[in-house]
Amino acid sequence: VLDIDGTVVIGEGERDEAPMLYIGEQVGAGWREGQSAPKVDIAVDPLEGTNLCATGAPDSIAVIAVADDGQFLNAPDTYMKKLAVGPEAKGAIDIRRSPTWNLSAIAEAKRCDVEDLTVIILERDRHNALIDEVRKAGARIRLIGDGDVAAAIATTNAKTGIDVLMGTGGAPEGVLAAAALRCVGGELQGVLQYRSEDERLRAERMGIKDHERVYRADELAQGQVMFAATGVTEGSLLRGVHFFGGGATTHSVVMRSKSGTVRFIEAQHHFDRKPDYDWMTWVRPQRPASKSSDK
Repeated sequence: VLDIDGTVVIGEGERDEAPMLYIGEQVGAGWREGQSAPKVDIAVDPLEGTNLCATGAPDSIAVIAVADDGQFLNAPDTYMKKLAVGPEAKGAIDIRRSPTWNLSAIAEAKRCDVEDLTVIILERDRHNALIDEVRKAGARIRLIGDGDVAAAIATTNAKTGIDVLMGTGGAPEGVLAAAALRCVGGELQGVLQYRSEDERLRAERMGIKDHERVYRADELAQGQVMFAATGVTEGSLLRGVHFFGGGATTHSVVMRSKSGTVRFIEAQHHFDRKPDYDWMTWVRPQRPASKSSDK
C-alpha cells in the first residue's frame, strides 16, 4: 500500500456505476487522520476499451496517471476534440486548423509525404466527414472501435506505424493521454465538445469558464507526472494478459516526465502467492451515501 494521500480526480465509478475509484475517492495510506504523506491527484481508467476486452479486440489497457495535488484538469465526463502526435511533430500541429493543413504540417515535420502518414481515428458516425477529408488528403487511416488513450500513445512509438490521432473522444481520456505524452515529449491539443447544456453547466461548476479554449498537454496534466499502463488484450504497444496454470503474465509500460524514462516491464504473477488479506477494509474510507450533483 502506497504511503500517499491520493484523490481520484478522474475515475470510472460514476460512468460505469462501479463501486470504487469514483471521483473524489481517497486512496493510499496517507489519507488517515494523523498521517503525513504527499498529496497527489490520481487519474485512472481501470479498463480502457471495455468493448475491446469483451470481444477480444486489440489495445484494451488498464491505465493510471499520478501528479501533484491540483495538477490534473478536473475534466467533466463529456467529449473532447483531440489532435495528438509524437515528438517528431511536436510544435507543428494546430487543432484550430483543418485536418488537411495539419497532415501537411506533420508530413513536413517528419520529412515525408502525406501519403506516408497513418491517422488513427475512432470509428464513429460523427467522424465521417473527418475520415473523408483524411482520405482525400491521401493519408492512410486506421479505424478503431474504442481506446483512444492507447491510440494517442501509439503516435509516440515508430513501431506502431501510427503518426497522428484525430477525432473526438472522452475528455477524461484526453487527460490520461496528455500525461503519457508529457512523459515522452509528444503533443496533444484538445477542445471540450459538450453534448448538452447540462454538460456545459456542469463544466462551469467544475471551474471551466472558457468553453472554446484549446488545452495543451501541459495544461491538461501539469507539473511532473507519472503514467503507467498494462496491456489487457494484445496491442500495437503492449501485449495482453496471458494465463498459465496458477498464474498469468503481464506487459506494462511506466513513464516519468521528469526524467523522460520509459520502462517496459514483463511480469509473472502466481495466484497462490498473492497476499491473502482484505486490504480494501483499511485502505479506503467509506464511500459517501450519495454523490453531489457535480459527480
